[in-house]
Amino acid sequence: MNTYPSVVASLACLFAPVLGSCAGSASPEPDLQILYERSAQYHMPDRNPVIVIPGILGSKLVDGDTGQVVWGAFDPEAVDPETPAGARLISLPIDGDRPLTELQDSVRADGVLDRVRVRFFGVPIEIRAYAGILASLGVGGYRDESLGLNAIDYGDDHFTCFQFAYDWRRDNVENAQRLAAFIAEKKAYVEAIYEEEFGIEDPEVRFDIVAHSMGGLVGRYFMRYGDADLPADGSLPEVTWAGADMVERLIVIGAPNAGALNAFTLLTDGYDGGPFLPNYQGALLGTFPSVYQMLPRPRHSAILYGDSAEAVDVYDPAVWERHGWGLSSQRAADLKVLEAVLPDIESNAARREDALLYQARMLKRAREFHRALDAPAPAPERAELFLVAGDSTPTLAAVAIDRETGAHEPAGEAPGDGTVLRSSALLDERRGGAWKPYLDSPVHWSSIMFLFADHLGLTRDPAFTDNVLYWLLEDPRARTRPRTAMSDVQTPG
Repeated sequence: MNTYPSVVASLACLFAPVLGSCAGSASPEPDLQILYERSAQYHMPDRNPVIVIPGILGSKLVDGDTGQVVWGAFDPEAVDPETPAGARLISLPIDGDRPLTELQDSVRADGVLDRVRVRFFGVPIEIRAYAGILASLGVGGYRDESLGLNAIDYGDDHFTCFQFAYDWRRDNVENAQRLAAFIAEKKAYVEAIYEEEFGIEDPEVRFDIVAHSMGGLVGRYFMRYGDADLPADGSLPEVTWAGADMVERLIVIGAPNAGALNAFTLLTDGYDGGPFLPNYQGALLGTFPSVYQMLPRPRHSAILYGDSAEAVDVYDPAVWERHGWGLSSQRAADLKVLEAVLPDIESNAARREDALLYQARMLKRAREFHRALDAPAPAPERAELFLVAGDSTPTLAAVAIDRETGAHEPAGEAPGDGTVLRSSALLDERRGGAWKPYLDSPVHWSSIMFLFADHLGLTRDPAFTDNVLYWLLEDPRARTRPRTAMSDVQTPG
C-alpha cells in the first residue's frame, strides 16, 4: 500500500507549482539573523515596503457564504471536486458570451497558503508551502517559533511587509488589476504611519515585490501595464510601465515566463490523485483562465506532432476540439463535470457547445496575454527586474502529440526546476530558434541568479533567502527620484 512519503510525492507531482520535495544540503548555511537582523529592524521611510505574491494554488480559497475551505486542505471537511456541489465550488462559472469579469462566484482568497494539510488514514499531515518565505521577509504572523522557523526578528514596530493573496483560478490580468488596488490600499496605510510616526506629509512610497511562479506573471503584467486591461480588439496594449510608478524592484522566482508543460498536461489529462487524494478532471481545470495563460508558446516547439515534429498551435480552439482536450473532452468524467457546473443546461450537446465557446475565449485571451508579456520593452531606469531560477533538475521540455488521437507522451527533458524550464524562466528566445552565444530575451533582467533546487525549494534555499534579504534590505539602489532626506526625519523616541 501507499505510505506517507508516496502521498507527499503525489501531492508534489500534482501541484508542483506550490509543493516540492526540497532536499536538504550538508553545506554550511549562513546565520541570517546575524547578517540581517539589524537591517531588518530599520523601518525608516527610505526602506521600501515589500509585497509577497505566491504562485498558482498558493492562496487559500474559501466559500464566502459558508466559510468552507475550497482549496488548502484535504480532509473530510474540505470540498470534494468529485461531487457535483464540490465541482461547482472549485470551478469558475463558465459562459461562452459573458465577459470574465462578470463570471463571479462566492469563493474568495483567504491568505497565502503557508502549509497544505492532508489526512492519511485519519492522521493529519502538514506539508510546508510558503511559511518559510513569509517568515524570512517578516510578514505579520510568521515570526512564531512554533513554526519551527529561525525567523529574523523585525522588531515590534515592523509594519511594511504584506502578503497578496488572490484567487489563482481567475484571469492573470484581472489579478494584476487587483494587485494595483491592493498596492494603492497599502500605500495609503504606509503613508499614514509615516506621517504619524515620522511627521512626514505626503511621503513618496514605492514597493518591492517578491513573486513566486505564476505570481511573477501577475507582477510582470502589473509593472508593464498597471491596471490596464488587454484591448478588446486583440491589439497589443501600450507598454506604459505604469506599475513602475508604484514598484521599484520586482523579484520573480521560478516564473513560467514562457509557460510550463504542466499546464498543458493538467488541462488535457486532469489529475488522478489515487486512492487517498481527490481527482481533478481536465474539464474542471479548464474553467480556470490562469492555467491557459501558462501554456508554452508554439514558437518554442514544446508541443509537437510526433510524426513530423511540427509545432502544435495550442491557441487554436479547433485543435483542442479535434483532439478532445480540456473542455472539449467527451470522456464520461469530464461530461459529468460539465453537467455539474452547467446545471441549467439540459443536454450534453448544449453544455458542450457553451463550454467550447468559453474555451475558445480562454485560448484567445491566453494568446493576447502572452503577446503582451513577450513584447520587447526595456524597463525604465526607475524599475529593476530580478530573476531567480532553477537549472539543476531535469524538467519536461517537450511532448509529442499523436495527430490522430490527440494522445501525448514525453519527448525530451532540459534543465529547470522540475516544473519550469530554465529557458522559460529566462524567456529565452533561442529555444525553438537560432542558437546565439548570449541570452536573447525580450525581458531585460537587472540580475539573474540560478539555484540548484526544485520549484518551491527555490524559496527555501538558504542561498535564495540570503540573496533576497540582501537585495531588499542592504543592496544600494540607483535612486532616480528625490527621496526624503533622513536628516530631515524626526525619529520616534
